[in-house]
Amino acid sequence: MQTRKEALVESLIACLLERGLADLSLRPLAAATGTSARLLIYHFGSKEGLLVEVLEAMQAQLRQSFSRLLQRPPAKGPAKPPLKLLWDWALAPKNFPYLKLLYELQVLAVQNPDAYAQYLQRNAANWSGLVLALLPAQERDPAFATLCVAVFDGLFIELMSTGDRKRTTQAIDRFIRIVGDARATRADA
Repeated sequence: MQTRKEALVESLIACLLERGLADLSLRPLAAATGTSARLLIYHFGSKEGLLVEVLEAMQAQLRQSFSRLLQRPPAKGPAKPPLKLLWDWALAPKNFPYLKLLYELQVLAVQNPDAYAQYLQRNAANWSGLVLALLPAQERDPAFATLCVAVFDGLFIELMSTGDRKRTTQAIDRFIRIVGDARATRADA
């Protein structure tokens, strides 16, 4: 059974997905979720605490969703590279709004590193760890996983900024080809 706090987090996520982050303050957020600012402070301690819990809940949901995708039997034909699978999953209509909100919240967290430093470190470690686990055994290098996450992050932010899905998808495809070509060259050497 879901606790009141867990229900609040779900309601807050739904509210933020609908309203975005413009003029984010506790009173309107409380009113939109059917509670009071005082109750939000009771459960989360502060606006920053609330955002950390919302961010962590969204991160966990997204990582679980992607992990479930990886557990499905592969479709017929050649298997997609993991980074392409992640990109296609992120752009799916059911996932895109969540990732967009996650990146917007992440920018807020970066602007206040004193309040969000622990969250930012956990977030980076979680996504890098996920990507690291997806890499072939011979390429499980933390620096390469970081590069893949950075390419994904940069292209997703570019997509959010421009709305150009075609160009950003072509860019991720090109990155994947470059990595594949480098892998083939190393194998031939």
